[in-house]
Amino acid sequence: MSDSIQTIPVRTSPAYTVQIAPGLLGRCGALLRDVLSPCRVAVVTDSTVAPLYLERVTASLTSAGFSVVSYVFPAGEAHKNMETLSAILEFFAREHLTRTDCVAALGGGVAGDMAGFAAAVYLRGIRYVQLPTTLLAAVDSSVGGKTAIDLAAGKNLAGAFLQPAAVLCDTECLATLPQDVFADGAAEAIKTGVLADESLFSLFEDGTLTAAPADVIARCVAYKAGVVERDEKEQGERKLLNLGHTVGHAIEKCSGYSIPHGHAVAAGLAIMARAAQRMGWTDGPIAQRIAACLAKNDLPTGTGFSAADLARAALSDKKRAGDTITIVVPRRMGACSLRPLPVGELEVLIAAGLEG
Repeated sequence: MSDSIQTIPVRTSPAYTVQIAPGLLGRCGALLRDVLSPCRVAVVTDSTVAPLYLERVTASLTSAGFSVVSYVFPAGEAHKNMETLSAILEFFAREHLTRTDCVAALGGGVAGDMAGFAAAVYLRGIRYVQLPTTLLAAVDSSVGGKTAIDLAAGKNLAGAFLQPAAVLCDTECLATLPQDVFADGAAEAIKTGVLADESLFSLFEDGTLTAAPADVIARCVAYKAGVVERDEKEQGERKLLNLGHTVGHAIEKCSGYSIPHGHAVAAGLAIMARAAQRMGWTDGPIAQRIAACLAKNDLPTGTGFSAADLARAALSDKKRAGDTITIVVPRRMGACSLRPLPVGELEVLIAAGLEG
């Protein structure tokens, strides 16, 4: 079966690989033996994922010679906060994890962020691996080493860079996802298509995504890996990956995180495309094409929040630097650019994107 695994190298420091195939959770112990010596593994997951996959992962790790403990926190973005982080760190300490041990993030983007950030700050950093179970985590958040929690002021305002030791993406997990959760991941993949891969974008336009999800994941991971290798700490090119996120994060915050990340990013992407087109920053009329593709994949293309509310929320975003905020502008399908914007102009720009 190993021949069926798609393996994508991520040449960061340290380097690691992303492996994509069906059935990897049931073989995670043997696969992780290739990068880890037998040690204690603390599996961090949430209350939605634990009943589905925790037993399988624990059994596989145990059979491969690892000693396993697990921590389950309540599911949802609302729990991606300091309180949950503190509880996880106290759990690590009670279990006497050492720097020779490892954390395994099992779940979607929230589990990955929580486990990764906890690993980054416990004992000033211990190893961790990503076991993504959602399309969103597979195509985006499990790769690149960004970990974070939300503060009352905004999303992902406390975090650290820590590259995982390995990423194992079991495509069988996609079959258990509700449609709205699957659509969350589709939003990030569509974003990748707008950034750099028009043929990938076309898969979502014609509805052929479900025929080859592993290939879609591999293409998204390969693109992100290349960007991260060139700009690991987000000093330049990596900021392009924030396409749709300035407004998207603002939508999440304004909704009290009741609107999930992928849906918020989809709306943010559509709003930014309309705004850029109206400002004359695009090479052609791409906003309609983006909105049609998002709608076809059960994703929103707008929001009920006002431009003033969204601008206010966005100005606490980590992408702000002094009196400017860097936005990502889609110029044409497969090509985007970074544009510093005075903070005083953000509300006007968002308003242009909100207009029908």
